[in-house]
Amino acid sequence: MLLDILGAEIGKGLRVQLAHPTGHVITLLISTTMYLGLQFVLGQGELRQDLLPQTLVAIGGYWFLQYAALVMVADLIEEKRAGTFAQAQMTPAPPWLPMLGRLITASVFGLAVAAVAALVPMAVAQIAIPLHWAALVPALLLGANVLAFTFVLAALALVSPMIGALQSLFTSLVLLLNGSFLPLAFYPDWLAALARVLPTTLGIEALTQTLFQGRTLVEVWSGGTLPWLLIHTMALTAAGGLLFVRNHRRALQETA
Repeated sequence: MLLDILGAEIGKGLRVQLAHPTGHVITLLISTTMYLGLQFVLGQGELRQDLLPQTLVAIGGYWFLQYAALVMVADLIEEKRAGTFAQAQMTPAPPWLPMLGRLITASVFGLAVAAVAALVPMAVAQIAIPLHWAALVPALLLGANVLAFTFVLAALALVSPMIGALQSLFTSLVLLLNGSFLPLAFYPDWLAALARVLPTTLGIEALTQTLFQGRTLVEVWSGGTLPWLLIHTMALTAAGGLLFVRNHRRALQETA
């Protein structure tokens, strides 16, 4: 029964998103144009091939976070505004199960948009990104890090009327500091340390070390990036879980 409820939630979310393809197309056009335009400006009139691969990986992480969070948070806000949030919770399933379904839906669309948005600059600017098996673990942890933060935003959306502003603020900070404009190596030490506190940054750093510097997982682990990424992801997961338990109860009380 639990799997049926989870499948129904995922199916509902996918149908809702596929019913409005125009918004997704516009998002893709804006995302790819913005990235190439910014890199053209930062390159002082040219697309620097020495910076494009690393920044494309970084902005791919941002696109995943931005779109996954947008889908999940917007869905919750719409339910609360329509007054159907409490009705949606009237199932024998535990309350976290529908949220898991929403998170899976958000991750599917986030990954789809991030992949397509990355393929366009790769084709237009001839960006080559090497593939290494060692990059698989950092990539999976980066995805988990993004989804953990997305769940934190969703938990906040249950009770906060300012969630739209908060989401915009956090994702804008990620875009500015996670390496989407310039690789982290170009940052002052204090700014790089601040950037690593934000979601995606540590994952992107570990990913670029394996992809472009040829480091093994042992080297990335001994360098400290991988352990900190794991701790960061676990902390976000714990924070999301605690916030959800508290805010879900408050949201049901407010809609009762």
